[in-house]
Amino acid sequence: MSNRDTLFAAPINKLGDWTFDEQVAEVFPDMIQRSVPGYSNIISMIGMLAERFVRPKTHIYDLGCSLGAATLSVRRNIQVDGCHIIAVDNSPAMVERCRRHIDAFRAATPVDVIEADIRDVEIQNASMVVLNFTLQFLEPDDRQRLLNRIYRGMLPGGILVLSEKFSFEDHQIGELLFDMHHDFKRANGYSELEISQKRSMLENVMRTDSVEAHKTRLHQAGFNHAEIWFQCFNFGSLIAVKEESDS
Repeated sequence: MSNRDTLFAAPINKLGDWTFDEQVAEVFPDMIQRSVPGYSNIISMIGMLAERFVRPKTHIYDLGCSLGAATLSVRRNIQVDGCHIIAVDNSPAMVERCRRHIDAFRAATPVDVIEADIRDVEIQNASMVVLNFTLQFLEPDDRQRLLNRIYRGMLPGGILVLSEKFSFEDHQIGELLFDMHHDFKRANGYSELEISQKRSMLENVMRTDSVEAHKTRLHQAGFNHAEIWFQCFNFGSLIAVKEESDS
C-alpha cells in the first residue's frame, strides 16, 4: 500500500526545486493518482499497446520508469518470447523501489532496472519505447536529441509512447484545462496550499510543450506517424510509429 501524499500539507519556509527524492518515492503512487487525470488509463492502455506491437526477441525501454508501473503493465501483456525490458531512472530512491516492485511479480520476460540518465542510455533493437511523463523534465535542448536516438534504435514497425502534461497555443483553452486540472486535484483532497507549493517547486524543472511542438519534434526525429491517442484535460499521451520501410 502507498502512503498518502501529505508532503506539502504544511507551509514550507524555503521551497526549492522539485526532486524525486526518498520522500516523493514513498508517496508517489498516491501522488500521481491524485495529480494526473487519466494516469491509470494510460498505464493499462500501454499494456494493450505492448500486446499489439512488441515483437519476439526485441527490447522494450521504459525511460524514466519511476516505480515501474508502465514496465509492469507491458510485462503483463507481452505475448511473445525472447523479449527484454530495460527500465531506467536517475533517482536512486525510485530505482530501489522499482526493483522491489518488479521482483514481487514474477513473469517470463526479464527486466533490468538501471539507475542512469536516460540521455546516456543506448537504444537498440527496440520494438517499444515508453516516455511516460519524462520528457518534460529534460532541458528543452535535450529533448530532440533523445527522440532522435530513440528513433535510430527502434525497429521498423516499433512504437514510442510519449505521455506529457501539455501547454496550449490557444490561451483561453489552456486556462480552462489548467483550472479543470486544479479542480481535479481539489476533488482528490489536495488543499490550495498543497497545490500552490507543489506548483512552485515544479515550475523551474518541468517545462511543458504544446501537442504541436511534440509532433514537430517527433517528425524531425523521423517518425512519419504521430498522433494523440489519449487526453484528459491538460494531460495526454501521443503514439509515434516507425514505418516498416524505415531503417
